[in-house]
Amino acid sequence: MSADQASTDPARHGAPDVVERKSSRASTRSRGADRAGGQPRREEQVTWDVVSPALRPVILLGLAAAILGWWICSTILKDTRHRWVVQTFWAWFFLLVIAFRWIPNRVVTHPVSAVWMPCVQEPWYKLPYRLRLTVGWLCLLGIVFGSAFGDRAISVLGLFVFQFCFWLSSTHRSAVPWPTVIVGLFIQQVIAMFVLKSGAGFKLFHWIATAAADFLSQSQAGAAFFFNTAFVANGFFFVNTLSAVIFFIAFVQMMYYLGVMQWLIKGFAWFFFKLLNVSGAEAVIASASPFVGQGESACLVKPYVDLMTPSELHLTMTSGFSTISGSVLTAYINLGVPPQNLITASVMSIPASIAISKMRVPEVDEPVTRGRVVVDQGVEKNPPANALHAFSRGAWFGLMVAGQILANVLTVVSLVSLVNGLLTWIGKGFGIHALTLQLILRYVFYPVTFFVGVPRNEILRVAELLATKLIENEFVGYTDLKAIMASDNPLSQRSFTIASYCLCGLANLSSLGIQIGVLSALAPSQAKVIARIAPSAMLCGFISTLQAAGIAGMLV
Repeated sequence: MSADQASTDPARHGAPDVVERKSSRASTRSRGADRAGGQPRREEQVTWDVVSPALRPVILLGLAAAILGWWICSTILKDTRHRWVVQTFWAWFFLLVIAFRWIPNRVVTHPVSAVWMPCVQEPWYKLPYRLRLTVGWLCLLGIVFGSAFGDRAISVLGLFVFQFCFWLSSTHRSAVPWPTVIVGLFIQQVIAMFVLKSGAGFKLFHWIATAAADFLSQSQAGAAFFFNTAFVANGFFFVNTLSAVIFFIAFVQMMYYLGVMQWLIKGFAWFFFKLLNVSGAEAVIASASPFVGQGESACLVKPYVDLMTPSELHLTMTSGFSTISGSVLTAYINLGVPPQNLITASVMSIPASIAISKMRVPEVDEPVTRGRVVVDQGVEKNPPANALHAFSRGAWFGLMVAGQILANVLTVVSLVSLVNGLLTWIGKGFGIHALTLQLILRYVFYPVTFFVGVPRNEILRVAELLATKLIENEFVGYTDLKAIMASDNPLSQRSFTIASYCLCGLANLSSLGIQIGVLSALAPSQAKVIARIAPSAMLCGFISTLQAAGIAGMLV
């Protein structure tokens, strides 16, 4: 059996071991219960753990009945009948979550295994490795070429040009895990087709995006407390965007205290862990990046960061660069970007970042978290007393993040303006009266933008937006895109859609410093390795967003 074959064979590592590190507040709660003769302390938060076991079935059954009744009524009523896809998905999702409080997992897993193992998995892994690889490539080619015709075929060509360049520049070409690459690209294409080519997928993601935008817009009520409503309605970045950042981070910290975020991220991580054969730490970080953003996602596996291999560290940074954090989602929406584009691009970038990173820096060592999904809840010296306390502390942390965003945007934009002023002064000596970094890089990015599938007469304009995003940040890029669309010569709808996908990522020079700083603090012994591979990860994250835009270009 070859090394590649052994690495992809599930029998080698066995079933995944899902591990969750308990927080100090859980132990504090249990100690309080012991001192009180088995009863929880009064000052502790009343959570599900302290609800009487006899009442739990009653509460869950009542909740299930309420959800079922809501689903039936909302499906029948004329005013809500048109939303039956989203309503059915969420209603039955929560009903199944409640049902599996009593139904053992083996009721589902055993019948599935009884069919899957003898009929699919065992015959599949008996085939020669090269034959399995060929079948995988044929499936990928089939789903890609089956969704692109005519001018859209340029996006298909670009997809394969990008992959060839990653393979050519790989640190260990012979160690590239092709099954991981093929499955990652396949999942990315499936997500895009589900959202952009099916009515149900579009409605589901549009509902998620709209719900997220509505949720984040609630922060304007807090901003209106300090400023008048008319001032808030003007949509100033300092007021609307940063207030939403603070509110979102505070809410996420409260969800962490309640254990909701750990449960959600662990589910996502298990899915990608099983399909893409990556380590547990990599699966957690890649799955968490669209929710909590770059840097913070690594904190979920904090005890293992200092033990990560170079390949794991590269994937950690690539996934952060290729997605956006939920805290800045409302900023892009306020700049006129369709919410469903942002959500779709971020979800598509999860498998894409894994595939691209593993092609650029393949795994040649043995990760510590191989074969298990680990979610660290963070053992704090001074844990929050309750959910409201966690929300309050999260608001303070959100204020620091908002200040960091404000400082980065202000200083980077000012620095680029300084450099552009110097270039303009130099350029006038050569008869060039508008020489800027954007002007230089838009010609550098011309072939890249061509392979994404932008119409030829608009390539230079979109290429300049990519240059702005890379040397400044995506905020400035989306601001320029908004100005272009409001001008007398806006982009075509196809170019606007592709550009909105291209800009949806954190791959820029200021984020490069953030990533190096956060990971170096978590893994001091690996600071040199992190600094060495960080530029490579930034470029991989940058291309990952372009790849998502290219796939969107095949389908729109």
